[in-house]
Amino acid sequence: MEHLAGRDCGTLGESGGPRGHEDVCVFKCSVSRETECSRVGKQSFIITLGCNSVLLQFATPSDFCSFYNILKTCRGHTLERSVFSERTEESSAVQYFQFYGYLSQQQNMMQDYVRTGTYQRAILQNHTDFKDKIVLDVGCGSGILSFFAAQAGARKIYAVEASTMAQHAEVLVKSNNLTDRIVVIPGKVEEVSLPEQVDIIISEPMGYMLFNERMLESYLHAKKYLRPGGNMFPTIGDVHLAPFTDEQLYMEQFTKANFWYQPSFHGVDLSALRGAAVDEYFRQPVVA
Repeated sequence: MEHLAGRDCGTLGESGGPRGHEDVCVFKCSVSRETECSRVGKQSFIITLGCNSVLLQFATPSDFCSFYNILKTCRGHTLERSVFSERTEESSAVQYFQFYGYLSQQQNMMQDYVRTGTYQRAILQNHTDFKDKIVLDVGCGSGILSFFAAQAGARKIYAVEASTMAQHAEVLVKSNNLTDRIVVIPGKVEEVSLPEQVDIIISEPMGYMLFNERMLESYLHAKKYLRPGGNMFPTIGDVHLAPFTDEQLYMEQFTKANFWYQPSFHGVDLSALRGAAVDEYFRQPVVA
C-alpha cells in the first residue's frame, strides 16, 4: 500500500511494517457491518473511524483485490449483503460449504471419470479458445478445471472457491509450479472482486436435476466479469423429462404412507392423516 501524507492517514507496507519513512505507521482497526467504509475507484479504500478517515491506496488493482477479498470474507465482517446471502439461509450455506470442504467429497467428484474426462476433453479439444486467455473458474474446488485450463494454454486463471477447499487448491497450485498462472481467490463469486475482466468462465455448476444446490445462479452471476464476446464452458444445459411407470417404487412409497392408516397406534387412531401422507410421499421427487 502507498502512504498518503497527513496525520490522519496510516498505511501498511507489504510486510505489515513501515517502509523507512518516519510518518508511516501500522494501521490496525476492527471492521464490522457498522463501520463506515467504502471502495474508492479501482485501487483505493476508505475507512472512517470516529472523526478520522483513513484512505488506503494500493499500487495495483491486483493488490487492491487481494485486500478487498480478504476483508469481505473475514467471518462476521461482511461489508454488505451479497446476492448469495440474499437468496441463501446462513445455516444452509455453512453446511453446503462445509460439505465441499472435505477432500473425500472432492475425491468422489474427481473419481467420476466420465465427468472429469469429459471436462478435460472439452477444454483441451478447444485449446484455441483458451490459448493466452484470462479464465475464471467458478467454485473451483480442488482446482482440477483450472489445471485443465492451464494445460490448454490459458495465460491466467482466477480460481474462486468459497469453502476451505481453497486452501488445498492453493497447495496443489504451488506443488504443480503454477503460481504464476493460477490465482486462488477464497470467497463466493458474488462477493469477491477480480482485478480484470476475463475471456472465459468455466465451472461444474450442475446439481441433481440440473438445478439442485443453485450453483447455476452463481455461474450466471459470474458473467459480470466476462468480456463482450467471451465464452462459457459449459454453455447449455438440458433437462429431459419422460413419463414412465415403476410399480415397485409405487408400492414402496404407498407402503410408507400406509403407516398413517393405523387405527390404533399405541392406542391412537392415525388414519385421519393417511391422505396427507400419501400426498406428501408422492409429491416428493425420488432421486436414484
